[in-house]
Amino acid sequence: MKSESWNIFMNRAWKAGLVQTVLFLLMLPGCGIYSFSGASTTGLSTVSIQYFQNRASLVQPGLSQYITDELTDKCKAQTNLAIVNGLGDANFEGEIIDYNTRPHTVSADANAAVNRFTIGVRVKFTNVADPEKSFEQTFSRYEDYSSLSDLSEVESQLSERIVEMLVEDIFNAAFVNW
Repeated sequence: MKSESWNIFMNRAWKAGLVQTVLFLLMLPGCGIYSFSGASTTGLSTVSIQYFQNRASLVQPGLSQYITDELTDKCKAQTNLAIVNGLGDANFEGEIIDYNTRPHTVSADANAAVNRFTIGVRVKFTNVADPEKSFEQTFSRYEDYSSLSDLSEVESQLSERIVEMLVEDIFNAAFVNW
């Protein structure tokens, strides 16, 4: 009988500990120090994302707005920082500096077998609370596609994937310091 009451006691203690742990984890995102994305926003309450100008030699209409919007959405979804116009405690400025496609691999008949589509951006991130976390950096990502496809057929889909990776890289460089 003693072992049965011990098991009941341990079961209740385990459940109480589990409830406390869950409540603690639920409160973490609201504290502004840590989020489930791994983003650290200590000392920050606002973020601003300036419009990314397109300075690439080949300009794709709408790409500037798309990158700006995607970075804004990422900050909204994965931090508790308020998005502000002007300058925030954290500020992103950037420009598109590369938008191109070129042959990547060549087949036996000297024609391109695979093309590489690349987008590159230069970003300046300013962190007022911790200036050591500020940076100026170039980010570049690419996707390969078959030379049997015309870029216009795959451009939209490839751009979406590349921008998603770029935004992830930019966000991680600014807020995830692992």
